[in-house]
Amino acid sequence: MDARSSFSPSGSGNLGRLIDRQADRDEVAIVGLDLDGHATEHSFGDIDTRADALARGLLARGLAPGQRVALLGANSVDYVVSLLGIMRAGLVAVPVNFKMPPATVDYILADSGARLVLCDEARAAQVPPALPRLVFGSAEFAALPVPAPDAAPFEAFEPGERDLALILYTSGSTGRPKGVLLSHASHRWVVRTRQAATPLADERVLIAAPLYHMNALALILLTLASHAPAVLLPQFQAAAYIRAIGRYRCTWLTAVPPMIAMMLRERELLAQTDLGSVRVVRMGSAPVSPSLLEQIHKLLPNAYVINAFGTTEGGPVVFGPHPDGLPTPTQSVGAAHPAVRMRLIDAHGNEADEGVLELKSPGLMLGYHQRPELSPFTPDGYYVTGDVFRRDANGFYTFVGRRDDMFVSGGENLYPGEIEKALERHPAVQQASVVPVPDDIKGTKPVAFVVPRPGHAVPSEDELKAFSLTQLAAYEHPRRIWFVEALPLAATQKIDRRALTEDALQRLAEPAHH
Repeated sequence: MDARSSFSPSGSGNLGRLIDRQADRDEVAIVGLDLDGHATEHSFGDIDTRADALARGLLARGLAPGQRVALLGANSVDYVVSLLGIMRAGLVAVPVNFKMPPATVDYILADSGARLVLCDEARAAQVPPALPRLVFGSAEFAALPVPAPDAAPFEAFEPGERDLALILYTSGSTGRPKGVLLSHASHRWVVRTRQAATPLADERVLIAAPLYHMNALALILLTLASHAPAVLLPQFQAAAYIRAIGRYRCTWLTAVPPMIAMMLRERELLAQTDLGSVRVVRMGSAPVSPSLLEQIHKLLPNAYVINAFGTTEGGPVVFGPHPDGLPTPTQSVGAAHPAVRMRLIDAHGNEADEGVLELKSPGLMLGYHQRPELSPFTPDGYYVTGDVFRRDANGFYTFVGRRDDMFVSGGENLYPGEIEKALERHPAVQQASVVPVPDDIKGTKPVAFVVPRPGHAVPSEDELKAFSLTQLAAYEHPRRIWFVEALPLAATQKIDRRALTEDALQRLAEPAHH
């Protein structure tokens, strides 16, 4: 199928033009919900017309194709319309993570070269005074769109193969964030490939993950291209999320393990809400442990759980079902997607059944913005993910851990993810996170933070250590285990390992109480 024909009948290769103008324009595209449950409904035709008007308005302001426009705000329909309009105008959208420290937000706005910031009221104060801004819902924002001079739709910018659609900044565990350069072509391919694999037309998709991340961003583009309705929350809040599923009979969710853990705490609300409509849960950022899987099935009895993997640099199309129809093992992320070439490279630089995943596909980024010294590409064009996987005899891949998270203890390579999975096999463990701390003899040693599972007796530290020794090699078992109510999350919605390491060092420095 040609890249163009799968989207707009106009044949545009612009990523902002994915709404099918031949399909029913009056159908609801997005239900915008606030955390109190107030809803506004927006049709495909309404979003399409508004995005065109916004594109005209941006160009009328004197902005030229290729220039950057930043987005700073919680999820909203205005955010989605702005995203589409920016790209249609040939401008480059820069979604900014507003949870970053102020200095980092300033850095991203300056580094990207943003000429204008479109933001919500709550985030307006984060925009540096020297930078023009338009606040969603304000009179100035309302005056931005330019209606069509006649009934003709806006002629979207026609991008070349390397024209940018988006710059997404990755927080990166070290150093300043890097701007990932994403072309119209790469993400048109992502949407088209996902459309073929994931028919969403009959689904109702709930989106609460932030649109400044690849996960939710790729999903909203997919729902619009698939002519599927989406329910959009400004952010994840467990009670609002549960109510939205019940009220709109949502069928398709994307989640990370901490979200499920927070939902499980809302016992009263869960008891009075029917969540039987959910058919698919796409789990990202961390593999699903058997105990979490069991809880998801209790929570969402009709749901099929997909372990997903993707990166900002390499896109969300990496793995898929087995070509011979073999069932995907519980912990696996699937087999290699037929359109993606991949290999695992071990510590010696050889291809192996366990090693760092390198991949090549049309969905790859063009590179990092203004950082030519950082090239994560091999000489033959593969993107080096930094994620370690294991491949079994049937060709199924299982995530082992981030190469960056690996640490050496007494000469052995330890992956926190492997130890966490083992701890999470204990019925009383909801979630575990393992970090290294210094050790006089072994250099470093693993310690663990554990969130107990509701409704189970909390084991003692010694009991859980003894259990871990039945699941792990002796050198892998955590030397200390602390029980906590929740694990801290970084701005990326992933577990903040840096905060846990500091917490562990503090606890170890305190005099022991016996």
